[in-house]
Amino acid sequence: MIEPGRLRLRRRRHGRWPLTPLSPVILTIVIASLAYATPPDMAFSRLLPAAPALAASMWPVLPTVLLGTVCLFLMIGLGVVFPDLGTGYTAAGIVAVTVAAAYGSHVRLQRERTLFQVRLVADAAQQVVLSPMPRRCGDLEIESLYVAAAAEARIGGDFYEVVEARRGVRLLIGDVRGKGLPAVGSAASVVNSFREAAYDEPDLAGIARRLEASSTRYIAAFPPEDLMERFITALLVEIPHGDAREAGRIAVLNCGHPPPLLLGRDGLRPLEPSAPSPLLNLADLIGAQYSVDTFPYSPGDHLLLYTDGVTEARDRDGRFFPLAEWMQQQRPRRPRDLLDALHRDLLRHSCQGLDDDIAALAVRLD
Repeated sequence: MIEPGRLRLRRRRHGRWPLTPLSPVILTIVIASLAYATPPDMAFSRLLPAAPALAASMWPVLPTVLLGTVCLFLMIGLGVVFPDLGTGYTAAGIVAVTVAAAYGSHVRLQRERTLFQVRLVADAAQQVVLSPMPRRCGDLEIESLYVAAAAEARIGGDFYEVVEARRGVRLLIGDVRGKGLPAVGSAASVVNSFREAAYDEPDLAGIARRLEASSTRYIAAFPPEDLMERFITALLVEIPHGDAREAGRIAVLNCGHPPPLLLGRDGLRPLEPSAPSPLLNLADLIGAQYSVDTFPYSPGDHLLLYTDGVTEARDRDGRFFPLAEWMQQQRPRRPRDLLDALHRDLLRHSCQGLDDDIAALAVRLD
């Protein structure tokens, strides 16, 4: 569902760099061999302090100290073979660097432990905002994709949720216009409100009013520093259950969000709203007039909901990702395969660098 800290296609391939943890040992052997095999005036032995310094960046404290000790004995042995090598000065340098490297290793480990605890908290927050969803709701197959733009991010301002209610399967996707913890808090307030309203409200307009009230209360309690964080785009979709589907139609309420794309036998169709609905937290300014549209579909069609991070991904020349053209080229496939292909092609288009969070839901309409 979510790729915390890195993109799905950026997973480290095990075995790709098998010698990296051993690089301090390799460096020690290379320096000692050069110092022994070359004339003393070349003084390769003076590079021995680099080995424990390198070890501090990847090893614990004790192995770092042990490597420094090995380097010290190697230097003493070289001094016996080459009496004019200046053993005392280099040995003192090895001791000093080893002590500093041991302290640096200790500090690094402390920071790694702190980062691990922070990630545990972020993972808990992730479960609040983006809980794992079932892959099937009734006879619908649903898959999700979430990618944080920041390399170490767990969650951001994009959100989604799926609820199987009495009237059908209801989907939510949205984007908080802001960054940092205020955006995450706003997203959590909207998602939690949707989880309750989707079961109680008879239509999408009622759900939208509940989301508006919840986000407004959150903003009032925790006012953001950036005024842009007061605005939230949201898209609500209702797909009736198989026995209650009216001639194969789905309901869509769009609060300033990119329109979903419906891919079927007749080609690609963006589900544009007939009339605009207010963004969340703007209903008090422009009125709470929500427009619900219905659209026909056929069994086997694919519905894609996404945030603007998908369409605003840029290549080196500043061109946006052509999502509509990309969708038209897709063959019928399972939702998971569709999202995997979208993720892969987004990375290729953006040259492995994304400037915004990405969230998407893919639904196969059976």
